[in-house]
Amino acid sequence: MSQRRLVVTADDFGAALAVNEAVERAYSHGILTAASLMVSGEAAADAVARARRLPGLGVGLHVVLADGRPVLPPERVSALVGPDGWFHPSMVKTAFAIALSPVARAQMRAEVAAQFAAFAETGLALDHVNAHKHFHLHPMIAAAIIEEGRRHGLPAIRMPAQAGTGMMEHWARLLGRQWRKAGLATNDNVTGLIQTGAFTADRMAAALAELPEGLTELYTHPATADAYPGSAPGYRYRAELAALTDPGVIAALRASGVETGPFARFAGRAG
Repeated sequence: MSQRRLVVTADDFGAALAVNEAVERAYSHGILTAASLMVSGEAAADAVARARRLPGLGVGLHVVLADGRPVLPPERVSALVGPDGWFHPSMVKTAFAIALSPVARAQMRAEVAAQFAAFAETGLALDHVNAHKHFHLHPMIAAAIIEEGRRHGLPAIRMPAQAGTGMMEHWARLLGRQWRKAGLATNDNVTGLIQTGAFTADRMAAALAELPEGLTELYTHPATADAYPGSAPGYRYRAELAALTDPGVIAALRASGVETGPFARFAGRAG
């Protein structure tokens, strides 16, 4: 039996109706197995309602500390937000604030706790956690996520390590080893960093054909529109949805013998 295992995830669940529609379609008619929920997203309530209709879909928490709005009132995270009440557009500024300012660090921890609490209030089982724009590669953010995750029975965390991404891969693998020591399951590899925003059917089929041994997470950004409030300029969201539901991709995955599922299915199983 193949030791290759695969989680296929959609990020930004709850960001917009266009994303939520794509998640439901890609799960019901494609290869999607998991989705990461933005609890402060404009369409978070709709995402939760859809997830309740899709009990096999693994739903995790997509922690947002950049390019989004906080769960807490802006005055309670004043060191992390701009005048508009949204997180600072500069991740570098936020990263240094968290590293150097005890106030900013305490506010970050409070916001992480609030996002976990908001997820718990949905009643959905917590499948995994990751962070918008991979901000959990910041060790202080990762530590806050892991500490709070323990209180909520968190089983798994994304390790964004893809071959060919240089120092990011090495840093992610270093953190991944620490996360495993902390008792969390994590993937051995990720596919989607290089292809992000342009994961066509051909590229997805090629990625599936080259899956290594162990647990791989293939993460995507599907949507039914290429532009919606908060969308990233130039992302081909509809193409990623088309790839996830492409008959050739579906057939190739079935023929490969790779075991698929959400993170919780594989938690505790070594690569």
